[in-house]
Amino acid sequence: MENEGRVKGWIIAISVIIPVVVAVLIFMPSKIDLGVEWVYFLPHLNAVINSAATVALIMGLLFIKRGNIPLHRASMTVAFGLGSIFLISYVVYHAAADSTSFGGEGMIRSIYYFLLLTHIVLAAVALFPILFAYYYGYTDQREKHRKVVRFAYPIWLYVTVTGVIVYLMISPYYVH
Repeated sequence: MENEGRVKGWIIAISVIIPVVVAVLIFMPSKIDLGVEWVYFLPHLNAVINSAATVALIMGLLFIKRGNIPLHRASMTVAFGLGSIFLISYVVYHAAADSTSFGGEGMIRSIYYFLLLTHIVLAAVALFPILFAYYYGYTDQREKHRKVVRFAYPIWLYVTVTGVIVYLMISPYYVH
């Protein structure tokens, strides 16, 4: 690939910049006033997007196991697109709204925080292998794609599934 070095540089830069921006937005002392209340709908939308991405990921796996590369590519492109939309929505929400505290007690609290912590850590590192897997698949570099997917796919699937579970667990505590 002629521009592969440049693409890899972009993938690395994006994989570092996005988690840093998300962390800054979540922990910044004052939120951006967008002057609208619609941002409080975004966590619900994000759960739907994550659910749809999970389905697309599972369908992509089923299609490739059956040797149907065109449908595999389509499913993975849908999952990638949904992930991109989710990321934009997530950034907008956390730029404008305070984080919600989990109100559960006892064992459920421990389960929630375990899922949340593993979700956050894996989401922060997931972008790197996902972008490489998508790039290698898109450019038909199948051997490299297969090697990266061994790590990218389970991480991506875990992040989408736990994103929905964490949402379902915290949604009763949303103020808006």
